[in-house]
Amino acid sequence: MKILKSFSARLNKMPRAALVTIGLFVALGTFAPWLAPQDPSAQNLLEAGVGPNGGHWLGTDHLGRDTFSRLIIAANTSLVSVGSVLAIAMTIGIAMGTIAGYHRGWVDDVLMRVVDVGLSIPSLIIALAVIGIVGPGYWTMVMALALAWWPMSGRISRAVAVSIMSKPHIEALRVLGASPWRIYFNHLLPGTIGAVMVYATADAGVAALAVATLSFLGLGIQPPTPEWGQMLVDALPYLESDPRQVILPGLALTAAVIGFNTLGESIALNRIPKPLTRRMLAARRIEVAGWAKESIDAK
Repeated sequence: MKILKSFSARLNKMPRAALVTIGLFVALGTFAPWLAPQDPSAQNLLEAGVGPNGGHWLGTDHLGRDTFSRLIIAANTSLVSVGSVLAIAMTIGIAMGTIAGYHRGWVDDVLMRVVDVGLSIPSLIIALAVIGIVGPGYWTMVMALALAWWPMSGRISRAVAVSIMSKPHIEALRVLGASPWRIYFNHLLPGTIGAVMVYATADAGVAALAVATLSFLGLGIQPPTPEWGQMLVDALPYLESDPRQVILPGLALTAAVIGFNTLGESIALNRIPKPLTRRMLAARRIEVAGWAKESIDAK
């Protein structure tokens, strides 16, 4: 019950609009294959560019494909892509950061210089370079973005690992003869993963925007797989005649990015210690006085 109350209290501190937006995005992305009313790739040129009606809730695109179904499947595409990018990037970054923070010395210097080189180059430039060498494609895009994203996770992981390793209980474990593997996997790694996950929430919005950008440039997800960035570039020639085809995927992408950024910022701010107000100090005094009275009565 205490865990549920603590979780509920933390949720109440989060922006509800961001929670609803991200919850809707995750739900649509997870259950998209069952929620899409029509085949998103089915073309019908006789209904090309049709507005919203009973058969097509949000109309059709220039090839007669159902826009609502394509938006839902695109949410699934973006969710899987962003999740894959962040999972790979965090795995590499956490491994490098925790090893550097655990060993320190020359190992720390070498690994952090590699991280500094990665941070000095814009992430999109790294992704474009990798795709230019290997060629466009879904998994090429995922690996390219993961290689561009992991240095930030590595830097954060190293800072958290150094903080954990300097705590008294780690020194006590060493004195008691705990093995390096036990210290690393039971104490250092779990504490680091939790901290990095907080920053990954905010990175999800930027990663979704990067996926859409590469797809917009024709270097990411390839047709006929629906994706918001790809839907935007397909609809650009019809911007004046049918702006609906551009506005709908643009709104979906904007809502997802703003939702992730707002939620990540809120989580990060909630982890920062806040100064005690007079009302909080008065409540603490009353609480301490109650404990003191209970202990005196018990004696």
